[in-house]
Amino acid sequence: MRLAPRPMRRDQSGDMMGEVLLDSEFPGTTDGVRSALAAVESALTADGAASGAAPAAELVLAEVLNNVVEHALAEAEQGSRFGLRLSAGPETIAVDVRDRGAPMPGGMAPAGKRPDVNVDLADLPEGGFGWYLIREIAQDLHYARENGENHLAFWLPLAEPAGA
Repeated sequence: MRLAPRPMRRDQSGDMMGEVLLDSEFPGTTDGVRSALAAVESALTADGAASGAAPAAELVLAEVLNNVVEHALAEAEQGSRFGLRLSAGPETIAVDVRDRGAPMPGGMAPAGKRPDVNVDLADLPEGGFGWYLIREIAQDLHYARENGENHLAFWLPLAEPAGA
């Protein structure tokens, strides 16, 4: 059982309001992803209430940010960057990822279907789990392409409800 996302107020620009835990840009490289994940861990553990969200946030963001670097920014010019903002609400962490790379195919985030694992060991897929994991953990995921910028926003629960 998951917590229902609690809508956060939005400011005049449409950005989510709440206590900002992290608002930074990182190089669009694998090292940039590592730096971003370390910053996420630091920000969430520094906020005692958000520390329980750290493992799920790191898993989802590792998948999201690696996709940004490997796909959206793969053909981008040297020095490309991605932005990451985390805001804490009463029961959720709001995540906002932005980049100026290639748009998602079809203008939408992948469906994230569960790969078929009921196959012989030799036929198990090597990949294809990323968007499935993202969609299983993240809540209220939205993707938009505006003014040459990709914007992916979603919520992560701070904790599972008792008895889940």
